[in-house]
Amino acid sequence: MNNIIDILYERGFIENTTHDKELSRYLENDNVTCYIGFDPTASSLHVGSLVPLMSLAYMQKHGYRPIALIGGGTGLVGDPSGKTETRQLLNSEIIEENICGIKEQISRFIDFSEGKAILLNNADWLSRLEYIPFLRDIGRHFSVNRMIKAESYKMRLEAEEGLNFIEFNYMLLQAYDFLKLFDKYGCRLQLGGSDQWGNIVAGIDLIRRMRHETAFGIISPLITTSSGEKMGKTAKGAVWLDSKRTSSYEYYQYWINTDDRDVARFLALFTFLPMVEIKKIEKLSGADLNSAKTALAFEATRIAHGDKEALEAYHSAQTGFGPRPVPKEILPSSSIPRNDIFGNMNVVLPSIGAEIIGRVDSTPCTYINEDQLKAGIPAFMLYHMVGLANSGSAARRLIAQGGAYLNGNRIESFDYLITDSDLDNMEILLRAGKKRFHKLKVKNND
Repeated sequence: MNNIIDILYERGFIENTTHDKELSRYLENDNVTCYIGFDPTASSLHVGSLVPLMSLAYMQKHGYRPIALIGGGTGLVGDPSGKTETRQLLNSEIIEENICGIKEQISRFIDFSEGKAILLNNADWLSRLEYIPFLRDIGRHFSVNRMIKAESYKMRLEAEEGLNFIEFNYMLLQAYDFLKLFDKYGCRLQLGGSDQWGNIVAGIDLIRRMRHETAFGIISPLITTSSGEKMGKTAKGAVWLDSKRTSSYEYYQYWINTDDRDVARFLALFTFLPMVEIKKIEKLSGADLNSAKTALAFEATRIAHGDKEALEAYHSAQTGFGPRPVPKEILPSSSIPRNDIFGNMNVVLPSIGAEIIGRVDSTPCTYINEDQLKAGIPAFMLYHMVGLANSGSAARRLIAQGGAYLNGNRIESFDYLITDSDLDNMEILLRAGKKRFHKLKVKNND
């Protein structure tokens, strides 16, 4: 199967396209350029951004030139698409900070070396627009009657807060982006999420009206889990691609906890493993399906954070939960270690109320004073001190609900005194819930 449209359909990236037959013929050319826009509304993209990122990466892998367009200009306006209330307006300084982080993350998915892809900022042209010429040259091609029927505006018009004028301009600006990329780079294809359909079609229509040429659009579905939850949301909040906001270990654990029903679908969307191997996963259950989840977590972490971080997260999970080797016959193209020997690494991590100076693999590790441990520390205080609970009262609740473990054994009392007698092989392993671990090691008084 060589047709990129068929590949994207099979892997679950396509919900709808424009000009189906013409698009297929266009993609048979050798010099196709496509783009996706990313507004810098935060200093990091999150898991919800992975579908457009991965679809752009697949376009590149099949010989097309991608443009990653960062919305330094549109980010100052705010996209109303998919929102029931006005986005908070960001100033230019915050936008610039956010752009720096997002550029680094996109570069992990797209190869920008030797002109293989282009990274642009639409502030380069939008910030120089003159209002009256823009209205006369661009605005006259837009019908207000048609705009307010677009789903992105319709939702806001029906909401209590309504739609403000600055947001109403967003569609014009995104359409103008498409026109600029068409003129300068010959870009005829825009990809985006389903909430961007109206904006993409507006750009296609603007190119048709002003250049009398055909452009195309591909939209991806909004990905939800089989339980109906929005992709990338957890009890702790969004799952970010920035390891400072979501550590590589937490990121790895997010994928480990994938619903059984979603494993094959997420392997198709969020890894580069071949579909012939992924289809076999649909028939697995039990331990074999858990092995597939491990491969999913490893591959997804490797793509977003690199080989080193993926290996550290994998080793940490193996240390915390016990060795769970992935059989060679399950997803054989995965680079996950099959027969692994654990290694150790030390790095500096932040903490609350304690000096953390290292970690084994990716598990956070606190070095504690020997005399302090001999004197004993109440369990609830220690859980708060190392950051496994946000407060002492939260730690008490965690212990009362049976969610706190010491070296694999449930802690029965919040005031249980943890001392050096709890050391196991010169360390103590704390666990909160099913997946949050923290190690204690003794720091000699010398």
